[in-house]
Amino acid sequence: MKNLIAKTLKEALSTLYNIDWQADTSIIQKTKKEFEGDYTIVMFPFVKMARKAPDAVANEVGAFFKEKIHSDFNVVKGFLNLSFSAEIWIQFLRENRSNLQFGYTVAAPDEPVTLIEYSSPNTNKPLHLGHIRNNLLGDSVSRILGACGKNVVKVNLVNDRGIHICKSMLAWQKFGNGETPETSGMKGDHLVGKYYVEFDKHYKAEIADLMKDGMEKEVAEKQAPLMLEAQEMLRKWEANDPEIRRLWNKMNGWVYAGFDQTYKQLGISFDKIYYESQTYLLGKALVEEGLQKGAFYKAENGSVRVDLRDKGLDEKVLLRSDGTSVYMTQDLGTAQLRYEEFKPQQMIYVVGNEQNYHFDVLKIVLGEKLEKEFGKHIFHLSYGMVELPNGKMKSREGTVVDADDLMEEMIFQAKEKTSELGKNDAANGDVNALYEMVGLGALKYFILKVDPKKNMLFNPEESIDFNGNTGPFIQYTHARIRSLLRKAAENGIDYAVNTTSLQLQSAEKELIKAIYDFPEVVQNAGASMSPALIANYAFDLAKEFNRFYQETPIFKESDANARDLRLQISEMTALVLKNAVALLGINVPEKM
Repeated sequence: MKNLIAKTLKEALSTLYNIDWQADTSIIQKTKKEFEGDYTIVMFPFVKMARKAPDAVANEVGAFFKEKIHSDFNVVKGFLNLSFSAEIWIQFLRENRSNLQFGYTVAAPDEPVTLIEYSSPNTNKPLHLGHIRNNLLGDSVSRILGACGKNVVKVNLVNDRGIHICKSMLAWQKFGNGETPETSGMKGDHLVGKYYVEFDKHYKAEIADLMKDGMEKEVAEKQAPLMLEAQEMLRKWEANDPEIRRLWNKMNGWVYAGFDQTYKQLGISFDKIYYESQTYLLGKALVEEGLQKGAFYKAENGSVRVDLRDKGLDEKVLLRSDGTSVYMTQDLGTAQLRYEEFKPQQMIYVVGNEQNYHFDVLKIVLGEKLEKEFGKHIFHLSYGMVELPNGKMKSREGTVVDADDLMEEMIFQAKEKTSELGKNDAANGDVNALYEMVGLGALKYFILKVDPKKNMLFNPEESIDFNGNTGPFIQYTHARIRSLLRKAAENGIDYAVNTTSLQLQSAEKELIKAIYDFPEVVQNAGASMSPALIANYAFDLAKEFNRFYQETPIFKESDANARDLRLQISEMTALVLKNAVALLGINVPEKM
């Protein structure tokens, strides 16, 4: 519709004032609720060229629109408000209601890769609530960018090496007594996480003992026997010690099996998985390259650093004094590897805002210090933290909200709520599948409806509400529409035939207008990388349908044309709701 307006406006300006205007939809806005109209054109940019008062220009252009595309108009202080005829809105409905991919753009065959990294777990613990926001955000942005015509490659970087991994390994060696996922009945990632907590417990006890003997806390933290052993284990790992490597492979294998189960239930997938253990050496080579070029320097203690003080940052360590790598080392190597494999036009990293500094450094080191062009096309999709009503979470203290436990709780809450309200009618007879769909839909929607940049408080009970701004409300609206369409079929109503009625009531027109907005919302969500725009659009569309349903009876309507038109509008609303929440990774039920 905006393109039609821009095209007609260009023609009007040329015909009326001999103005050669380069069509630009940015001056076309949706008319504010308090005024009559569908779209508003700001006329002030043309006043000087037309040499007429704003209202005069608006009235003359409005008259041109009325003659050309039969749209009514009114003028308010230089703003031209256009109202399109019912025929135009119904024609839009007819042309698009059978398009199952409505709102989506297919990538061109030669579209370069947009690479997006998310999840990035450590193999010393299971996924938790913070990982859930990361995974859901990364997955949804991937879907949205794909729907905007991008050629998206989804990748995961598993942090499978480092001191934190050694802590779990050392604790299992010392305190595990050979325990395995099979003997314990625990998922592998949960079992390894148990020993990460166990390390911290014994480590703190050692620190306390050293402090009793008069040692300062900072010194005790460095001199505690467990920490020294963990550091020695890391050095052995980097030296390819066979015994340490065998233990590392075994425990990481347990974790990967556990991760796979969690990803599957969450509906998360990747096109490629990278492992830090396979990329950190590439990073070391880049650090050596930087040393040779004079971009980096070796400090007195033997560590390799880069001086970024002229960039408002500080001196960043790229290799420790003992030659072991840091996170930055492997990120350098991973970025280089990805560029060589995919030649992406952009590399997006979905990582929490506590790592803003890290990515500022990464972009400067790659793009400026190492003069890698791809380093200039790194984008950090920074997001806020997730908290619970009872405060923050700490993995090492065992106070995290485990992702598996949270999903189980959400499914249980969905069962309780749907049973209580009598909304547990499953289309395929599998009521447990419905509970899972509703529970996980509630979780995903509640997380994704918040702007990624903001911190958020997750409240499981609040997320499962069939009347609020929630996933279940949208899912129930979709199920209600599908029920209406089944009823029409059962009564032999063939509403697919194009109606001859060209009248639209207010609620009908507003709902079609809301449907029309979907492709633009998708594009805006892609440009801002914000699933919140999709989530809140879906909620508004569901609300608009429920208003339409209350104000315009369907099966009690005596005019068959009007009834069929309302069924067509309902059908397309269900399609758009389904397409919208699919971009959030949410499924919708046929029955509920």
